[in-house]
Amino acid sequence: MSAVDDMDAPGPRVRDDMTVEVALSLMAGARVEYLLLCDGDDQCTGSITRAELAVHRGGSTYTDRLRLRDVLALSS
Repeated sequence: MSAVDDMDAPGPRVRDDMTVEVALSLMAGARVEYLLLCDGDDQCTGSITRAELAVHRGGSTYTDRLRLRDVLALSS
């Protein structure tokens, strides 16, 4: 996940336990194309784009309980 090379970049920061649905809603409301992902210590660990989430949302294994950390694991 490398939408943002500089993890100090401005933008919404979220925890990886957020669901894909909530993340997509947040992105739409904030009018951003990516979110910065943070761990439990609020350290930035990566980023995810709206396009990446859309791919998983359209997949046959998608459920409304899919979390960002699950997307990261599927993409690895």
